[in-house]
Amino acid sequence: MAIIHQPVLLAEVISWLEPKAGGIYIDANLGMGGHTRAILEKSSPDSRVIGFDWDKEAIREARSNLAEFGDRVIFERRNFAELVDVLQEHGIAGVNGMLLDLGLSSLQLDCSGRGFSFQRDEFLDMRMDERVPVTAADLLARSSEQELADIFFYYGEERQARRIAAHVVAERRKEKIVTTTRLADLVYRAIPKRFHPRTKHVATRVFQALRIAVNEELQNLEKILADAGKILLPSARFCVISFHSLEDRLVKRAFRDDRTFKVLTGKPITPCPEEIERNPRSRSARLRVSEAGGQKMNGVYPDDTQTVFADIG
Repeated sequence: MAIIHQPVLLAEVISWLEPKAGGIYIDANLGMGGHTRAILEKSSPDSRVIGFDWDKEAIREARSNLAEFGDRVIFERRNFAELVDVLQEHGIAGVNGMLLDLGLSSLQLDCSGRGFSFQRDEFLDMRMDERVPVTAADLLARSSEQELADIFFYYGEERQARRIAAHVVAERRKEKIVTTTRLADLVYRAIPKRFHPRTKHVATRVFQALRIAVNEELQNLEKILADAGKILLPSARFCVISFHSLEDRLVKRAFRDDRTFKVLTGKPITPCPEEIERNPRSRSARLRVSEAGGQKMNGVYPDDTQTVFADIG
């Protein structure tokens, strides 16, 4: 079956990133390559993109989708938190821009079979990369009631976290909770109807929380936000698309507090009504943009994107 993925805020990303010929750019969450394609087309004929993705299926799809660009794309099946190490391995001192799209792709939601969505009955895996040792089912089986409540509350901002955690512990005594349908049904029954949200499924926040916990998403986001200033050349743009308030707050705070960044978007950029109608999954997207301020790194300005990375630490 053909997989159709629509890159979110595509025109806005290209407008703010300002990719140019000869530049080196990072797509820190490659997905199926939609944003990377637009970056390469805008900055032809000789720009390059280093694309990161944990998901081997995403890398496979992106390789196929971007085959026409040849060696202008470097594919890295690594987490974006490792970007400093990856650039060092390639001998690249700095890049001219970076995009970080924190959303799940249609490939993961619709076709992965890993339990990211409760729309189908699937095993509760939720790992972006099968090399991650713990699945969502493992977390539900091994975590204490307090640990589960913390996961649901802090990663899902779920106000009924304690009630849901208690139901999980009671239900797993009878039978392991290993499928999306069982978990969604459990959450539905755990929360009184008067507290059910009107605009989304009652289990949405619990699924979000488990996915974040399994993949350590917030820790990885904090790492790339801390490292970005080390690898962005002066005037390089850093675009981040987030999809929930936990991510957006981290991005906003990092851009505000890190003096190597100049904030370009006072308020986040959101999809226009036409994009939301065309792609409903874009409705919660928030784009923030900053610019590297050109501060010195280890006492020197890198003057060439190809200089040895060790020079800037």
